[in-house]
Amino acid sequence: MPRHGKKYLEAAKLIEHGHHYSPEEAVALVKQTHFAEFDATVELHLRTGLDPRHADQQVRGVVLLPSGTGKRVSILVFAEGDGDRIAREAGADYVGSDDIINKIQEGWFDFDVAIATPAMMRKVGRLGRVLGTRGLMPNPKAGTIVAEEDLARVLEETRKGRVEYRVDKTANIHVPIGKVSFDAESLVANMAAVMEAIVKARPGAVKGIYLRRITLTSTMGPGVRVEAAAAMAMRTA
Repeated sequence: MPRHGKKYLEAAKLIEHGHHYSPEEAVALVKQTHFAEFDATVELHLRTGLDPRHADQQVRGVVLLPSGTGKRVSILVFAEGDGDRIAREAGADYVGSDDIINKIQEGWFDFDVAIATPAMMRKVGRLGRVLGTRGLMPNPKAGTIVAEEDLARVLEETRKGRVEYRVDKTANIHVPIGKVSFDAESLVANMAAVMEAIVKARPGAVKGIYLRRITLTSTMGPGVRVEAAAAMAMRTA
């Protein structure tokens, strides 16, 4: 069994075992119990009642965090012609076509988000294996296949705090909602935006419990259980 360090165990003592906290209480506890010597990420983990093996029980989308992510995001845009110009003017870190594709095939992955115009997907498609395994493949459900006229807006949103959520093979959803350095109100606002989006994304095929367990934690820190009903009722202002 994994063994936790002294700092983790001391922090965990502040959390009542088996208790489910309100979202506001959970945020306060996560900030109180983090012990990493860097600005840790606050993460929302949801155990769902979905069966990811079925296509009609997939949950995937994007949400704009009102308080941002606290992280600088490096953005790559696959585009040509007007799309190339628009992406560069909008501040994309990397823009290109065949040249960028060749670099990736040679092992270059110095970016956090990849966006493509629809016309580029015939070329980008051959990167499916290498980008897909890293969660970087442009996808319409993730909002990363973007018409040229929408590039500037999507780039701005991605910079501000546009994050993706998706159910994984183990029926879990993991979403970063900010940094421990954020004030509590900002973290609660970000959590509300994510919860509202995920609740709205509930597939009609799900007949039982949609969200079974909700946990809030910081990088390396102990998890704090959140009241499911209270979290699912959260709404953005």
